[in-house]
Amino acid sequence: MSILKLLFISCFFVTIFVTYYVLHSPTIAKIHIQNITTSGDIDRDGINDIEDILEWARAEIKNKTQYKSAYYAGGYPPENEGVCTDVVWRALQNAGIDIKSQIDLDIQNNTEVYTRVAGKPDPNIDFRRVPNLDTFLKRYTTSLTTKIIPEDIVNLSEWQPGDIVMFSFPNQHTGIISDKRDTKGVPYIIHNYSDFPREDVWVFYADKKKFPIIGHYRWKY
Repeated sequence: MSILKLLFISCFFVTIFVTYYVLHSPTIAKIHIQNITTSGDIDRDGINDIEDILEWARAEIKNKTQYKSAYYAGGYPPENEGVCTDVVWRALQNAGIDIKSQIDLDIQNNTEVYTRVAGKPDPNIDFRRVPNLDTFLKRYTTSLTTKIIPEDIVNLSEWQPGDIVMFSFPNQHTGIISDKRDTKGVPYIIHNYSDFPREDVWVFYADKKKFPIIGHYRWKY
């Protein structure tokens, strides 16, 4: 292969890399979205609740928690295993929010509104199922927009760190909204999808028919 051809190929791949980086890097922003904060500190550890949530969500990435869907006696999987919902409850737990006990109690008292339970509550798994988590959050937290409009400051300002996003069929999924954004202001999501936890933005650009957003919630700190 000639030197000229090698140079052409090299330039081609460099162009692709630079284009992707400019479009998706959270460190180079075309627009600025002000992130909210909170003085709430449920667990009284000196760290506000949003920072607590993000801290443990990112700890899931550092721990390289293996994606594994299984049934566990007592409900809780080992620390090195989990699915998308485990990122959420672990992050909330780090802020002092025991969402398992709250969901279990609400299912016990209001079984009929939790259609996924099908009339048979099971504390060993219920809180780790996306439909149950979505029902609980819809009932007890602040519901926000389910639309993502790149470069729309008003819309994107509703998407804030620590928020929880829910997706429905054909890909039931959930994750924590990050404090990072791409160049168009679209927030990153911290989630565990099919292998290990990650912090990225691709799911918000994915085919809406494959990843329809059905819920966007904020805990009432």
